[in-house]
Amino acid sequence: MLEIEFDAIVFQEGKTYVAYSPKLDVSSCGSTVEEAKSNLKTAVRLFIEGCDKMGSLDEILEEAGYESTDEHCWKTPRMVATELVSLQAQ
Repeated sequence: MLEIEFDAIVFQEGKTYVAYSPKLDVSSCGSTVEEAKSNLKTAVRLFIEGCDKMGSLDEILEEAGYESTDEHCWKTPRMVATELVSLQAQ
């Protein structure tokens, strides 16, 4: 069994919550924050299973910056901070 960590960012679009994993470039949505996060876990699991079946999982994870601690555990680079930034352009 493979163990993988991933960052999840949740934002709102109208009445829908979108959960997004930037390193894996996988997203899902739901009507609540928790549902969106749960659906993202499912989407990531399906993405990982699909990559594994194609034989490209290690390559994809390495390109995304993941490091293998052993053959069954991958660690993601840590997101240090997120913030809302405002810029006024002329």
